[in-house]
Amino acid sequence: MSEKKSTLFKILIELLFVSTRLGLTSFGGPIAHLGYFHEEYIRRRKWMDEKSYADLVALCQFLPGPASSQVGIGIGVMRAGILGGIVSFLGFTLPSVIALIIFALIVKGFEIGNAGWIHGLKLVAVAVVAHAILGMAQKLTPDLKRKAIALMALVVILLWQTAYTQVGVILLAAFIGFIIYKNHTDEDNSRIHFPISRKVGMFCLALFFSLLILLPILREMSSVGWIAMFDSFYRSGSLVFGGGHVVLPLLEREFVPTGWLSEESFLAGYGAAQAVPGPLFTFAAYLGAVMNGWVGGLVATVAIFLPAFLLVIGTLPFWDQLRRNPKIKGALMGVNAAVVGILIAAFYQPIWTSSILKPIDFAFAAVLFSMLVYWKLPPWIIVMTGAIGGALLTLLT
Repeated sequence: MSEKKSTLFKILIELLFVSTRLGLTSFGGPIAHLGYFHEEYIRRRKWMDEKSYADLVALCQFLPGPASSQVGIGIGVMRAGILGGIVSFLGFTLPSVIALIIFALIVKGFEIGNAGWIHGLKLVAVAVVAHAILGMAQKLTPDLKRKAIALMALVVILLWQTAYTQVGVILLAAFIGFIIYKNHTDEDNSRIHFPISRKVGMFCLALFFSLLILLPILREMSSVGWIAMFDSFYRSGSLVFGGGHVVLPLLEREFVPTGWLSEESFLAGYGAAQAVPGPLFTFAAYLGAVMNGWVGGLVATVAIFLPAFLLVIGTLPFWDQLRRNPKIKGALMGVNAAVVGILIAAFYQPIWTSSILKPIDFAFAAVLFSMLVYWKLPPWIIVMTGAIGGALLTLLT
């Protein structure tokens, strides 16, 4: 027994070391993260074969939440069980969480609304989200039907801005996709086995939905601010399809209109999140720290990533059957198309309307976009250029 524990301990230490190194160096967003994982876990260490990795990536793309973080959790689970998933998550996520909490504590208490470098970070957000929209639109709306779903989502989100609009749009898009694409098929005869029992999977799925239902009820029954904050971050992490950028409108509508933090603070943190490696969902750590100090940052991180944990572990045992169901695939195709419209709506409000105030703002945003898309410079260079350029623009105008 002691030998097994010793072996498990060595595996966990190795997993923590490798995932932490990835967490310190993985710039470039979720697609880049998957490339880093493939290079380190599959090609170099051969912890999984190519097909198993591809299936795991497909599962995490299927689920709401941060896909790259979910893939990292899944690799950790397959390497060393649920404890391995936790260790893998901590290594990949903590570096950016710590950096963003420190940033939040530095800017907290200062009047940052008129700071030039903050305006520059807002312009960085314009360039980054525009790039994300173009890439996602090409992939997720390749035909006219899905373009129409995206347009529907865009119009509804902009004209009916309520707390429930985005959830309603996602559900409607899933229904439309189910109707239109229910007979969609592709050839995939491969099979895969994950080392998680169905009982554990069912427990995690039941906990996921229980929290999604009970947290809003507890929030209404109690005046405790921590419950309200945990509910907002948990719900945002539960309803995000399409990657980290899509969490922006959910979080913005949860915290800015309610007065928990200013729009300037929100967008400053979003810009800073582009400068750190790791998953964009760690933006929650910044928001939590601005609202409730470093403890708030940690609570927000746990709350927004908890759905990803529960969904990955909960669906692993059932994924082989789910991925062959054409009706589920069709619903997901509709949801993914709606994500594009939701992201375009977020691009306009609040990003564009609060950032592009003068022609020179648009010109500088175009320069940042070109640096990111055409010159393919690292994201941290774009962020530094934005911050410095924003400060210089303030001095010149």
